[in-house]
Amino acid sequence: MRAMILAAGLGKRMKPLTENVPKPLLKIGDKTLIEHQIERLVAGGVTGIVINHFYLGSMIEEMVGDGSRFGAEILYSKEAIRLETAGGIIKALPKLKDDSFVVVNADIWMDFKFASLQPIDGEKCLSHLVMVENTEHKPDGDFYIDGHGKVHENHEDRDKLLTFSGVSVIHKNLFEGYPIQPRSIVPILRDAMKKNLVSGEVYDGLWIDVGTPERLQEVNNLVSESGGA
Repeated sequence: MRAMILAAGLGKRMKPLTENVPKPLLKIGDKTLIEHQIERLVAGGVTGIVINHFYLGSMIEEMVGDGSRFGAEILYSKEAIRLETAGGIIKALPKLKDDSFVVVNADIWMDFKFASLQPIDGEKCLSHLVMVENTEHKPDGDFYIDGHGKVHENHEDRDKLLTFSGVSVIHKNLFEGYPIQPRSIVPILRDAMKKNLVSGEVYDGLWIDVGTPERLQEVNNLVSESGGA
């Protein structure tokens, strides 16, 4: 499968670190966040990656290049205005080429094995979400997974809600009929959930949303303690 890295955010929570650098280019050890993400995707069998960008996006293109040093084809989807998650993916569909593809946020740190993800059919399943246990910085959760592996939004037992990790497999049919315009993917996923067309899995390994300078330092400390691994 191919993959898309969502990298068009403004990085407001990361200021002042993102005053002159886009968040995906912040360093974890001796590499940038987005380099780590690309390497994990390629290690998982991904052969082509599309990166969308908006804020200081040319810096991402200059640093990452065409992907040859990573062993994958890397293309870019430049946004003149911020298209948000759904709009950004819809614009990138021609470059993604595959009917289903991996989507991953540029600003998450996890040791997830992308090779475990499989294509989805676009009929019985429009999206597959990787969920994680709630954390201190995201205590309330987003969705829950029922006994049949389907993801839903609401449940009377709040203790069963999990947090969306920022990793998913999406079929292009999820966006059928939607134009290229600023739009969040969340309402589209909610509609698909109501039709039992979203599946999910729980990942219990390392996961950190690198959204603040404090959590960036936390990840750097982890990497330093593990000798750079």
